[in-house]
Amino acid sequence: MIHRRTLFAAGAAGMLAAPAVAQNTRATTLRFVPQANLSVLDPIFTTATVTGNHGFHIFDTLYGVDADLKPKPQMVEGQETSSDGLTWKFRLREGLRFHDGSPVRSADCIASITRWCAREPVGQLLARVVEQWRAVDDRNFEVRLKRPFPLMLDALAKPDSSVLFVMPERVASSDPARAVTEMVGSGPYRFIAGEYNSGSRVVYEKFDGYVPRSEAPAWTSGGKVAHFQRIEWHILPDAATAAAALQNGEVDWWERPHPDLQPLLARARDIRREVTDPLGRLAVMRMNCLHPPFDDVRVRRAIRLSVAQEEYMRASRGDNPDDWSICRSLWPRGTPYHRDEGEAMMPGDLDRARAALREAGYANQRVVIINPTDFPDIGPLGQVTADRMKRIGVNVDLAESDWGTVVQRRGNRETVDRGGWSVLHTTGGATAWANPALSFLVRGQGQNGWFGWWESRRAEELAEAWLFATDPERQKALATELGHHALEDASFVPLGQFVIRTAFRRDITGILQGSSPYPWNLRRA
Repeated sequence: MIHRRTLFAAGAAGMLAAPAVAQNTRATTLRFVPQANLSVLDPIFTTATVTGNHGFHIFDTLYGVDADLKPKPQMVEGQETSSDGLTWKFRLREGLRFHDGSPVRSADCIASITRWCAREPVGQLLARVVEQWRAVDDRNFEVRLKRPFPLMLDALAKPDSSVLFVMPERVASSDPARAVTEMVGSGPYRFIAGEYNSGSRVVYEKFDGYVPRSEAPAWTSGGKVAHFQRIEWHILPDAATAAAALQNGEVDWWERPHPDLQPLLARARDIRREVTDPLGRLAVMRMNCLHPPFDDVRVRRAIRLSVAQEEYMRASRGDNPDDWSICRSLWPRGTPYHRDEGEAMMPGDLDRARAALREAGYANQRVVIINPTDFPDIGPLGQVTADRMKRIGVNVDLAESDWGTVVQRRGNRETVDRGGWSVLHTTGGATAWANPALSFLVRGQGQNGWFGWWESRRAEELAEAWLFATDPERQKALATELGHHALEDASFVPLGQFVIRTAFRRDITGILQGSSPYPWNLRRA
């Protein structure tokens, strides 16, 4: 069995190495340790969760969701819909401004939506039925559809994994296949480019021109009031160093404490721990379907047979079963379409997997697993996979690096001999993968889909049929069939579901529930 301690072995000496963070601006500055390094700034270009969290600091959204995950107006005052459902009219709130002082206009919103639609699965479904986007004037725009789109507001309010953030038209009009680096938003905080140092620090300062809504905040909706003048992200990949910094008051909030250190933090009088996202996250394995050996579904299925979720969860999350559960489904537990597919689908049987691999004709091709050494949630997953693949006869190359390098490399579509990859692992919020329109886990979009590029015409047919079905029972049947098909084809392989206990100093108040560490509503008592 692979233990997470092999990846993050930091002794007492590491705890003494906590950085000295200046205290003279303590009252007005929040010091935060994010889950990983911020290596890509564009939250539309990548689904990396840390980049989405960054996006919530500086960008606003047309809609947010409340505690019941229902869409609520955010940048818009509201909307009107024609009786046939083919025309949607939106009106922006008054006084919205970008951080460069320019007003937020309808043209900015349309450019942002169309760029988002080019990359996001539910956005691609929406784009197929749009006849015209039209800016009526600077505050009003409308969408004309070829057929009604039932999830219009749910799509615009998507709260996790590729959120629709509004950018200036000049930025959003850029090629969606290339990441933008100009970070000009209209949210409660400004990105301070001159202080950004990937691998070390990210800095945000309060945007005084932001006008929050009057409603109480909930998840991604309501009044986003910035109480801190400045937020600093300190990138501390060594878990013991981050724990020491939190205990010593040198940082205020550690987003994802390492499981090994949770008992230590639980005993600390000045630290609180909370589960802010009760549905938690699903851990998954993705095999690259473009190249051998995983372009052969039989080989992917053989690997799926080898997966023992308990081993993955104990390696990544520890031995406390209150923090994780088995999830043999690509619909996470707690979401409407979850159904355990049973041990036959994922028996964790190395002998069966070894026999299936031989039957598939696996020819000893080199399998490159790209894996981060600085991301405790993900790194142990790759190590377990490498171990189990070797045990069934796979020629494994465990390519370990920092998370930023993994994020960059996963976009490479070449063969492993040309810098490509074979297997990667990630995690995602259950809310982001809750239905066929939102979840890229079950979508067979091929070259237009998520890294790994699984293609299935049947999956796309089922997703579209689900979207336009009017009977809830019919929708459930379609989602069940789609979930089974995607897992049978090993589009992704689920590795278990878990919750995160975030940790912060007791004098920090106002942390909201949700799938992201939102920067608004926070105060120092």
